[in-house]
Amino acid sequence: MGKFIHRDVSWLSFNYRVLQEAMDSSVPLLERLKFLAIYSSNLDEFFRIRVANHRNLARADKSTLKNIDYSPEIVLNQILQIANDQQKQFSHIFEKRILPELKKNGIQIVSWRTLNKEQVEFVDTYFNEYLLPFVQPVILAGRKIKPFLNNGALYLALHLHNKDVLKPQSEYAIVKIPSDHLSRFLELPSKIPNVKQVLMLDDAVRHSVRLIFPGYNIQDSYSIKLTRDAELYIDDEYSGDLLSKIKKSLNKRSIGLASRMIYDRTMPKHFLQYLMNVFEIEELDLLPEGRYHNNSDFFKFPSFNLNHLKDSTLTAIKCEGLEESDSIFDAIKLKDHLIHVPYHSFESVIRFFEDAAKDPDVTHIKIIQYRVAKISRIMMAIKNAVKNGKQVSTFIEVKARFDEEANLKWGEELEQAGVQVYYSMPGFKVHSKLALVRRLENGKPNLYAYLGTGNFHEDTAKLYTDFGLFTNDKRLTSEVARIFTFLETKQRPTQPFEFLGVGLFNLKEKFISLIQRETEIAKKGKKAKMIIKMNSLQDEEIINCLHEASRAGVKIKLIIRGICCLVPAIKGVSENIEVISIIDRFLEHSRVFVFHNNGNPEVFLSSADWMVRNLHFRVETLFPVLDPELGKMIITCMNIQLNDNVKARIVDGRLGNKYKKNMDDIAVRSQIETYYYVRRREESLLRTENPIDENNI
Repeated sequence: MGKFIHRDVSWLSFNYRVLQEAMDSSVPLLERLKFLAIYSSNLDEFFRIRVANHRNLARADKSTLKNIDYSPEIVLNQILQIANDQQKQFSHIFEKRILPELKKNGIQIVSWRTLNKEQVEFVDTYFNEYLLPFVQPVILAGRKIKPFLNNGALYLALHLHNKDVLKPQSEYAIVKIPSDHLSRFLELPSKIPNVKQVLMLDDAVRHSVRLIFPGYNIQDSYSIKLTRDAELYIDDEYSGDLLSKIKKSLNKRSIGLASRMIYDRTMPKHFLQYLMNVFEIEELDLLPEGRYHNNSDFFKFPSFNLNHLKDSTLTAIKCEGLEESDSIFDAIKLKDHLIHVPYHSFESVIRFFEDAAKDPDVTHIKIIQYRVAKISRIMMAIKNAVKNGKQVSTFIEVKARFDEEANLKWGEELEQAGVQVYYSMPGFKVHSKLALVRRLENGKPNLYAYLGTGNFHEDTAKLYTDFGLFTNDKRLTSEVARIFTFLETKQRPTQPFEFLGVGLFNLKEKFISLIQRETEIAKKGKKAKMIIKMNSLQDEEIINCLHEASRAGVKIKLIIRGICCLVPAIKGVSENIEVISIIDRFLEHSRVFVFHNNGNPEVFLSSADWMVRNLHFRVETLFPVLDPELGKMIITCMNIQLNDNVKARIVDGRLGNKYKKNMDDIAVRSQIETYYYVRRREESLLRTENPIDENNI
C-alpha cells in the first residue's frame, strides 16, 4: 500500500459516501432521493473539471508532461472504472430501492408504455402545447455537419425506419428533452385513490415523439447527454484586462470539448457506435448510466406534502448575545462571539452589516465576496450603507468556479450603487471570508471584524456547517485591515502577520510550524495530539509533516469530508493517524485546527483546506480563537464528531468507506448531538449563574 492516494481517486471515494446515504434505509425516503441528486451533481462537475483535465493531459505531447508524476492514461482508466461501477450501484439503488419505496408511499413513477387512455390524451396535449417548441428534432442520416449538443442537456437518440419504402432503411435522429425549460416530473391524472402518478419528462417525449416523425416507425429510443470541458483557461499574467478575459472564457465554457458522453447502458452496440462516429466520441469519453440522466433534477422532485418522508426540522438557534443586543457592536466590544451555522442562525451575520449600514458612527465597511446568495440581504445592506454616506468597498473574486457570472453581475450592481469594487488579481484566487467595520467611538476609530470558514451566503448557511468569529480584538482586527489594504492597493504588506496566517505570505509556514511544534513536544516524551478538520487534504509537504509527527508519537485525529490523499495506519509512517469522514444532512464545511500544545490548547479556524491550490495559489486566512471559552466550545464540537458512530466512515487506503459503528455504545449522530449541544449552551448563557460544563460533554 502506498503512502499517498491520487486526489481524484480519493474524491470518487468521497462521492461514494454520498451514494451510501441514498442506500441507507434509516435516511428519510425523499432525502435519499436528494442524495442521489447530490451524487449526480457532484459527478457532473467532476467530469467537467477534473476528468476533462486528465483527458487533455492524456492527449498532450508526452514531452510536455515532464512535471507530471503520474500517468494520465492510467488514472483516467481508473477513474472511469470506478465511476462505471458506482453508476451501476446508482441504478440499482434507484430502481430496486427508491422506486419501490416511493410506490409504498403512494408515489408511482410510471412508464409511458402503461399509460391509460385518459393519460395518453393528457400527455399528447401537454406535448403539443408545451414540449413541441423545444424538442428541436434533427435527422442525422446523411448530414455532413454534426449537430451541436448543449452541455448537460438531455437528448433522445432515435432509431427510425421509413414507412414509405418497400425495404425500410435505418435512419437516426436526435430530439431534445427540454428539462432546462420545463419540470422533469409530470404529474398525471390518476383514478387510484391516494396515489400520485408521475411521468418523467423523458418518457413524455418518448411517448409523443411519433407526432413529429409521422413518416417513420420508431424502433428504439435511448437518452444521451454530453458533458463539456468547463475549466476556464485564464493566463496567470499581471497585464491585460483579467475581467474581460473571464467574460470571454465564460462564453466559451458551454462549447468546450466533450469530456464524456453519457448513454443508456441498454443501447445496442451498433447504435452507440453510430453516435460515437457522428459526435467524434472516443471510447474513453463514454460513461454508461441507467435509463435517466441529469439525476441532479431530483433536487426538485415533488414532495406532495409528505413531510414524514423528509428530515425533521431543526429550527436555527438564536445567538442571543448578538441578535437580541441593543447594539451588536457594543456586544462584540464586550467579548468575542462565535456562531456555528446552520445550528446557529445566520441572522447575526446579516445584522452585522445591516446595523453597520444605518449606524451613524460607522464610517467604513469592507467585505470579501466569494459566493453570495442570488437574493442577499447582506448585499442590500452594503448598498444601503452607501446611501447613508458610508465608504463601502468589496473585493469580488470573479474566478469562483461556476459563480463567475453571478459575481460579475453583483459587481456591476454594486458599482452602480456607489460601492468601490475591487476584482480578482491574476495568478491566484481570494478565498478568505472576511469583513471589517470601522466605527468612530469617542472620536477615535475602532475596528470590528468578522472572520469565517464559510461564505457570506444566506442560503448555504442553512446547509453548510461553518464557524464565524465576531471580534473587536486589536490583535486580529489590525491584521484583517492589512489584508484589505493589500487587496485594494496590490502592495504587499511590509509588516509581517503575527496572529493570522495569510495565503501568499505565511499561511503554509504557520501550519507547518504548528505541526512541528507538536512534533517536538512528542519527541520530548510529553503528551502531544492534534485534531484537524477540513474538507480536503492533499498537499504532499503537509502530509509528510504529519507522517513525521506520527512517527514522533503525536496522536492525530483527522476529520476529512472529501479528498484525503494521506493513508493512515501505516506502520512506521502514519500509525498514529486516524481519519474519519462524516456525511449527513448538512455539508461539513468548516476548517478547524486544534493543537494540544503541552496542555495549553490552541484553536484555529480557517478558510483553507490543505490542498496545493489553497496553500500556494489563494489568499486564505487562518485565525486563532483567542477566547478560551470559545476554544472549549469548538473542541467540544470536534469531540462530538470524533465520537460519531452513526454517520462517520473510516477513511483508509482500501477506500472501503466502512461505517465507524460501535454496537456496544449508544448511538451518537454528531450533527444532531451538536445541534442540541449548541442549544443547551445558548440556554446556559442566558442563565449565567449555571454555565454549561464543557468537561461533561
